[in-house]
Formats: sequence, structure tokens, C-alpha cells
Amino acid sequence: MISVQQMHYILVLSEELHFQRASERCFVTQPTLSMQIKKAEETLEAQIFDRSRNPLELTGFGKDLLLIIRDTLNEYGKISELSNKTKGTYKEEIRMGIIPTVAGYMLPDLYTSWNEELSDVQLTIEELKTEEILKAFDQNKLDIGILAGPVQDPRLRTVPLYQEEIKVFYPEGKGKSISVEELKSVHPWLLTSGNCLRTQMMNFCELRDNVRDEWDYEGGNIELLQRMVQLHGGYTLVPENYIGEKSDDYKQVKSVIGGAPAREIIALTSNRTTKWSTLERLIRNVQLKYSQSADSMNYQLLNWQ
Repeated sequence: MISVQQMHYILVLSEELHFQRASERCFVTQPTLSMQIKKAEETLEAQIFDRSRNPLELTGFGKDLLLIIRDTLNEYGKISELSNKTKGTYKEEIRMGIIPTVAGYMLPDLYTSWNEELSDVQLTIEELKTEEILKAFDQNKLDIGILAGPVQDPRLRTVPLYQEEIKVFYPEGKGKSISVEELKSVHPWLLTSGNCLRTQMMNFCELRDNVRDEWDYEGGNIELLQRMVQLHGGYTLVPENYIGEKSDDYKQVKSVIGGAPAREIIALTSNRTTKWSTLERLIRNVQLKYSQSADSMNYQLLNWQ
């Protein structure tokens, strides 16, 4: 039987697919990591990694083994949990991935509430793009993801959190609403590739990704795009929860005429999670904060893909 340490090395190498990077993550030398992987293969009498490939690849046996290793390491970690529970020092670790366009308002909004209502939880939060969240679930690195739906994956449980209107940040426009036709002659400011709000904006506003002009710019966060709009004109799209009703920026956002574009924010968890009771508390907290309005029935939900 291979050791827990060897299982850990195999798991890390399967994620990095590079001996040097994996050895740095494991805090061992590359020869030590390589030797331990080789010993594990000798013990199991099967090759785990195909070293002839560049980058490194798991063999068919290695892929099957990895599923068992992840489950085994997860169960092994419960031993320390049991010990800490007995000593009264246990805090359940919840690893959350959240897309940046939600994190920008949700984390400030709920920080105090989570500290008070989830005081028995060690919450680790990482901003990730949608595809990165899905990949992290494949690698068993997350307990919960908060992102824009829909996501279809039989291995994951989807919980609707709330819907939010996507508004147009366009200070030069008059009135409280605007049509898509009016925007076609105005310069759009986009988030960088990989952000789901960028894709939603391009689809809804009928923008083409291959159209560029010499002044084109792609910002990495919504506040920066708002600043660029204020300084240089144009427009960008902003989730309604990102701008508080009491802020000066709220006066400069407009609803779209004829079916407001919106996105559905969802929570993803593994179907096999053992932390559901804690995750449910966190989910209920989010749902309570962003409860649905009656106007949500008129939303035109956009796909993030």
C-alpha cells in the first residue's frame, strides 16, 4: 500500500503536471518527489504518469487512482477534525470560490454577518473566474462556488441564490432607461476575457469580439470601467447590487427598455459534500440578504457562456 505522503505527492503532481512546480508546492526537492512517485508506481505495479508526454500526463490507471486518492485524503483529514472537536477547538473549513463581479459587493456586504453567524467556520475565500471555479471542483479544491448560472454538471448541486438586473452605466444618457439601439453608436468598455459579465454584455449588446479600434481597452474590474466611462465617455454594464442606491453612481445607471437583462447568481456544491449543514447556513444568509424583488419576473436572463 502506498503512504499518505505519496498520495499527496501524486495529487499535487496531477495538478501541476510538472515535477519542479510540484516539488516546490510539496516543499521537497525534485529528486525526492520523483523517487517517491516511482516507489508508489513500483508498489502498485502500474505506471501513474506518462513521462514521455510534454507536459506530463496521467495514464488511464493514474486517472482512476486519482479519484480514490482524493476520497482517501478527504477521509484521512477527518481524523484531525475529530481530534479538534474533542478538544473543543474545531472550526469547519469552508473553501469558497467567487467570481469577481459578485465578490466586489457581496464580501463587503456580508463580512460582518458571516463573522457573527458563522463564528464556528474557518472561511477561506478566493476570487476566481467561472471556468476556474469549475476546474477547482474537479480538483476537489472548493466546497462552494458562487457564480452566475446556469451550470449543468451531474456531479454538482446547484442552488439558486438570487437574480439581479444588469444595468447600463452611461452618465451621458438622459432619463432612467435606455434602449439597446441607442447603445449601438456608443463605445463599450469591457471586462477582460474570461469574465462571464463580459460575455453577457457582448451577447446582449450584440458586440463582436473581433471588432477593435485603436482606442479599445479591456479593464479588469467594474470600478475601473466606470472610471473610464466617466473620463472618456461610452458605457459599461453593471450588476444592480454593485452600485448602492445611496451612491452618486446610482444616478448614472439606467435600465434597459423592453425586458431588463439579468443574471442568476447560484451556489455550487459537490453532491458528495459532508459539509452541507454548514454550507446551507451560508447559502441561507446570502439568500436573505439579496431576496428577490417582484420585478424579477420581467428579467431577461443571460447565459454566461
